[in-house]
Amino acid sequence: MSAIFLSASVPLTTRGTYHETANPFLIQCAVRELVIVALQQHKIVWGGHPAITPMIWSICEDLNIDYSEAVILYQSRFFEDYFPEENRRFKNIIFTNAVYGNREASLLRMRKEMLSRPDLVGAVFIGGMEGVEQEHEIFRHYHPDARILPVPSPGGAAINLALDHGYGSNSDFEDIDFAQLFHSHFAEINKKLS
Repeated sequence: MSAIFLSASVPLTTRGTYHETANPFLIQCAVRELVIVALQQHKIVWGGHPAITPMIWSICEDLNIDYSEAVILYQSRFFEDYFPEENRRFKNIIFTNAVYGNREASLLRMRKEMLSRPDLVGAVFIGGMEGVEQEHEIFRHYHPDARILPVPSPGGAAINLALDHGYGSNSDFEDIDFAQLFHSHFAEINKKLS
């Protein structure tokens, strides 16, 4: 089964200016709709984040989805002392080794292992901070022909990606019909796959 990469987070007020455009409620709504639409035909792959991992677990529970078959969570052992409680509920976590004493190198190792997966056919970027921008660049390196969708209306780094790389049209920047957005996006991916 093919997979979609999700890069998302709720920006923190202590890290840059990403929080100034971010709407945490819309980030949550967009992640929820992505899971609902994507899991009809694809797995979802993401790097563990304390705001997103509990959200995905809750959505899978609400939808009665067997998340061991539907999602793949990557987690760097660098953050072992800070894993969210929900990590224990996922039986399909892929742990990557930490680079001793180096947070950024540990994240880079995890991101390269995660984003070099050959089954990734598309990526969605929601909210986020500098990590979302870094994951976008790494994803494009490994999958230059894959479909990429930054969702600009919830703000954060995703709006920067949309602006800086010319994704979408001006109407997309205010569009909060996430279900329609994802149905259209995945229809394009599925057409390319068939």
